[in-house]
Amino acid sequence: MEGFITIEENVEAEVVEKKSKFIANLIYVDTVEKAESIIKDMKKKYFDARHNCIAYRIMENGRIIERSSDDGEPSGTAGAPMLTILQKNNLSNVLVVVTRYFGGILLGTGGLVRAYSEGTLKAIEKATKIEKILGEELEVTLDYNHFENFKYYCKNNNIYIKNSQYSENIVCKIELEEEKKAQLIGDFETKKINLKEIKELSKKYITKSI
Repeated sequence: MEGFITIEENVEAEVVEKKSKFIANLIYVDTVEKAESIIKDMKKKYFDARHNCIAYRIMENGRIIERSSDDGEPSGTAGAPMLTILQKNNLSNVLVVVTRYFGGILLGTGGLVRAYSEGTLKAIEKATKIEKILGEELEVTLDYNHFENFKYYCKNNNIYIKNSQYSENIVCKIELEEEKKAQLIGDFETKKINLKEIKELSKKYITKSI
């Protein structure tokens, strides 16, 4: 899988169904270990709630790992519908935890599916979505007097300057899409941009410029 959609920042949404309160937390995660750690933290935070149902989809080593849990609700009424919504929205590297405070009125299986689904959807609607694609991190070295031109070049070509170190020369770490790398190297070789050196560091998922 070359890319996926995720969220820019964590969001919270709330739904009330027949006096039961459902709090949906949609959280960005990039590893299963981090997701499981956050789930433990959320259960501590909402220790007085009846249920903390979860679903997540995480991209690890080029494949998506999925998990869901009903946390004591009738089987298939919470975690599975929540996971299905993440799948239908093509979301990855996200964890959704829907916490239920019981209001004293039984909702039935249909009511539970509706409430947990609505909470998840409401959180997704509030979230800012971004696309992550496979790109590269490079290191470039250049003279001080060419730095402003290089920054202008990066801005025009959707190249992100992650950080810059200043010593005898300026050394920048940059992130760019795969297709942009060939253009950058070509422009370096034909002297369209003045760089001393380009070094490839690693492949990584980067935010796609829109």
